[in-house]
Amino acid sequence: MAHALRISEPTTRHLRIADYEFFEPQPTSRAELPDPTDTIQRLAHIACEILAGTRPLDQLARWVTEDVFRSIAERSLAAAHARRRNGATARIVVSVIRTVIDEPRDGIVEGVTLVRIGPRTRAVAIRIEGFDHRWRASVVALL
Repeated sequence: MAHALRISEPTTRHLRIADYEFFEPQPTSRAELPDPTDTIQRLAHIACEILAGTRPLDQLARWVTEDVFRSIAERSLAAAHARRRNGATARIVVSVIRTVIDEPRDGIVEGVTLVRIGPRTRAVAIRIEGFDHRWRASVVALL
């Protein structure tokens, strides 16, 4: 005996969007996240080591957005070409001096870290956002 397929009411557009958004990264409140100062310092340190050629780029992938990863990858390649052109072979030591943070909104932290890269001191500006109960950098700028 054949059963007729019963078709329910068509779903509305907003319900389909809500289902899709469920699988997107979910914002996380500041109270549910670890200390942002440590995260910003580590990200600044790692980014500088990548640009100095002493750390592989892949170690940064899970902590940054795709745009930031792509930007650091491009700068890293340019820095590697410059090192080869200049014949630089010395290992560069990177150390964090100081970090200042500001929280413009819940779950968003902006910070500046002073970093010593060999003989030079540079500033690294980072914006991290809480998604899925962890910090991810949406902006990393070596100044």
